[in-house]
Amino acid sequence: MPKIKTHRGAAKRFKPTGSGRLKFKKPGHSHILTSKTRKRKRQQRLPAYAPATEMKSLERLLPYIT
Repeated sequence: MPKIKTHRGAAKRFKPTGSGRLKFKKPGHSHILTSKTRKRKRQQRLPAYAPATEMKSLERLLPYIT
């Protein structure tokens, strides 16, 4: 079978963890930060993990990452 191309946009946004989950940076922490609360900005610093319901579609986009 031929190789499957990796979705480059998804590859730049998701990184695998040691346990096989996909980690990504939360959106909304790059500009217009003055109108966002301290709590909201602090929570956006933490990494987020892809939900289990999205894993099937992410495996299609990133065939060789998991």
